[in-house]
Amino acid sequence: MFIAEIFHSLQGEGTLIGVPSVFIRTSGCNLRCSWCDTPYTSWQPEGEQRSLDEILDHAAAYSAHHAVVTGGEPMIAPEIVPLTERLRARGLHITIETAGTVFAPVACDLMSISPKLANSTPAGSWAEQHERLRFQPEVLRRLMGNYDYQLKFVVAAPGDLLEIHEMVDRLKADRTRVILMPEGIDPAILRERGIWLAETARREGFRFSPRLHIELWGNRRGV
Repeated sequence: MFIAEIFHSLQGEGTLIGVPSVFIRTSGCNLRCSWCDTPYTSWQPEGEQRSLDEILDHAAAYSAHHAVVTGGEPMIAPEIVPLTERLRARGLHITIETAGTVFAPVACDLMSISPKLANSTPAGSWAEQHERLRFQPEVLRRLMGNYDYQLKFVVAAPGDLLEIHEMVDRLKADRTRVILMPEGIDPAILRERGIWLAETARREGFRFSPRLHIELWGNRRGV
């Protein structure tokens, strides 16, 4: 598998925020978000080819009971299914962080799905493919039907809420599983957006998530 990095940290987002976890970050993505915070896995994929044994041995070096398989887009990685099956065989709780554009029969305890809003569409040559792929209702319904899930939306402006409502209604998603998270990699911007977004979540019955790892350590790799 093409792996960008493996590291031990706290889960920074979503329902398991604060849980110590080993992160296995695959490199490669079928989308190109304009605000992507891991461009080394999408716009300019970096990493090295590693065998499943190497990945599992590296992950086992950390005293973690939770594994987060992320990217890029991990669901397009050729060996994603055997990787997750072997993580489960070792007794790890598995979260997969995905945009929800591809289905694979993975072993997974929490499918952390982040459907991409129009605010993610880039300018330039990737715009057409990104816009065509970013919202796949049938794939999303299949993921939601087969796994315990959370829907995590990256919100940049109040106007994004209309699109979120449309997606949630179309998917018939449980609002208690919908998480609003501010877009940004600067702590000051995250706080500014987080204030009004948290109030929106409270008012509308959604959940709110900060980006804990950014608040604690800033926008850098390995956290």
